[in-house]
Amino acid sequence: MNADITMSVSAMTRSKDSKAVYVFFQDENRSAELSLPECKVLKNDGFDEGEIQKLCEYVDSERDVIYNMAKQINPVKALMK
Repeated sequence: MNADITMSVSAMTRSKDSKAVYVFFQDENRSAELSLPECKVLKNDGFDEGEIQKLCEYVDSERDVIYNMAKQINPVKALMK
């Protein structure tokens, strides 16, 4: 997999009665969006099945780190910049 893939994390959101975080991966030509806690692929534009599997495994293994990143995001403050 390309080493130039970047990852972005959303702020913690509410989806019905549970909390959710959205994780976005992107390189020059491809992008994918996954959601936690279920590690579901919401969008995939260009990654093959093996790459998507590796991204899912990464998100699952780094779940605590990703949640901590999401908790640090203040959406109101980000809009004010």
